[in-house]
Amino acid sequence: MNTRIYVLKFPKEVIDQPIICHLVKKFDIEFNILKATILLQQEGVMVIEFIGHAANIKKGITYLKDLGVKVQSMAGNISRDEEKCYQCGACTGVCPTGALSLTRPEMAVPFAEDKCTACGLCVAVCPARAMTVSLNGNLDLAA
Repeated sequence: MNTRIYVLKFPKEVIDQPIICHLVKKFDIEFNILKATILLQQEGVMVIEFIGHAANIKKGITYLKDLGVKVQSMAGNISRDEEKCYQCGACTGVCPTGALSLTRPEMAVPFAEDKCTACGLCVAVCPARAMTVSLNGNLDLAA
């Protein structure tokens, strides 16, 4: 199973169609909507996480593009400044993929970068500001 995060920009012509529903039914793709601004008769913007087999996600992306939806990958990198991190574990409660976890009895917080989808949730909750996200590309999430 692959997990990828994308920014979808919907033209107003398709805003009233059940596009995400079709991704589930036709391509067996699970999803998690991270942010959405969808208004009837206007362009919509959605930040969405797709979970599924790589081939299905690729077919789903092609389907979206054929409908006129602009698709941009939010592939990026999360990094942790080990000098700032004091292993409090706040990030482990919000990490959806288990890339950040708490080990006991050491109470250490290992970071499995290969599991990370760069969703950025850990960045928002880190009290030490030890987590940073760098996105590939320049994304404008405003609708």
